[in-house]
Amino acid sequence: MDYLAEITMSILQKQKSRDPRLGYAKDFIPIVERILPRCVEKNIRIIANAGGVNPQACAEAVRAVAEKLGLSSRIKVGIVSGDDISGRLDDFLSRGVTLENMETREPLQAVRGRVQSANVYFGAWPIVEALKKGANVIVTGRCTDTGLSLAPMAFEFGWEEEDWHRLAAGTVAGHTVECGAQSTGGNSLVNWKRVPGLANIGYPIIEAFEDGTFVITKHKGTGGRVDVPTVKEQLVYEMGDPRSYITPDCIADFTTIQLRQEGKDRVRFSGIRGRPATPFYKVSISYSSGWKAVGTLVYGWPEAYEKAKAADKVVRDRLRSMGLKFEEVLTEFVGVDACHGPLSSEPPPDIAEVQFRIGVRSQIKDDVERFTREIVPLVLNGPPTVTGFAGGRPKVEEIVAYWPGLILKSEVVPVIEVL
Repeated sequence: MDYLAEITMSILQKQKSRDPRLGYAKDFIPIVERILPRCVEKNIRIIANAGGVNPQACAEAVRAVAEKLGLSSRIKVGIVSGDDISGRLDDFLSRGVTLENMETREPLQAVRGRVQSANVYFGAWPIVEALKKGANVIVTGRCTDTGLSLAPMAFEFGWEEEDWHRLAAGTVAGHTVECGAQSTGGNSLVNWKRVPGLANIGYPIIEAFEDGTFVITKHKGTGGRVDVPTVKEQLVYEMGDPRSYITPDCIADFTTIQLRQEGKDRVRFSGIRGRPATPFYKVSISYSSGWKAVGTLVYGWPEAYEKAKAADKVVRDRLRSMGLKFEEVLTEFVGVDACHGPLSSEPPPDIAEVQFRIGVRSQIKDDVERFTREIVPLVLNGPPTVTGFAGGRPKVEEIVAYWPGLILKSEVVPVIEVL
């Protein structure tokens, strides 16, 4: 079970700073309570990165559930930690480990004082070690989405750490299922109207084989569809260079993937090739980058678009008259051009309704606060036919930015415990 996005780590870090018992994905625990009896009965192991920035607390919560269910004697909880390097950043920087931004090449020192979290992406092998130690519920901190699926394959089949082609196959399998039902017809562009039963869509299952081939399928009686087009759409999702899909475990070459429809809701993968892993871990760092607020109003027919554009001019004129300066002021006219921007053509003159959405960002919180006071008065002081306004004044929110970096694997050692 996969719980962690990049932004999640900073949210969990804030929770832990307020309460040392928090910092993990709390919604994991009621799910464990619901499924643990069946998993124990059928000897099904659970692997999840729900540990966030506090895997120990998450593991203790799992143990408490097992005790409540009378299953504590039959449960071993594995913990994979060591990914949180936020307390070691100054040591790294002092030794010349710059953790420069992979996109801008800036050194981390430029934002060091605003860092909120810093976590290394571990791969499959720490989880494999926990499985070897007999853990049947494993919680990790930050690890790759693909590692959650690759680990049980590597463990079950005894794959070696330099078995690059089969590791690449397991990585591709993990990538195929990592976004829920996207590979079983969810979010599918191809014949999306014909995807059946979206209200009960089936999640993907990997049927893996020792030689590195595998089948993607789903449970019978569930909605959705598994075919070559739905699988292909997920394969290119979040894809950079298809020849070099880099993980801590290997580099997978997606151009070698062979797909074959093997029957209803069954697609077989074969031919996948891989290359040696790099000497680096990727590091996910979050830092505070100012403040933002977004306000919206909906304008109805007639001349809805013209009214929305006039409202935008009013707000911008007001901000200029107050001498406020922002790093960015962004306006979107939802229903007209918000999704496609300059590619959108001018709407028909009688478009039914338009949502006027305007947001600002600044390092000065008070300036953003003053902006929030300019939206509500438009309801009666601006163009007519405003509707859909609810929730009052826009809220000022902290901007949490993402800083991707690299660090040598020799600098960070995973910690594996079994309770």
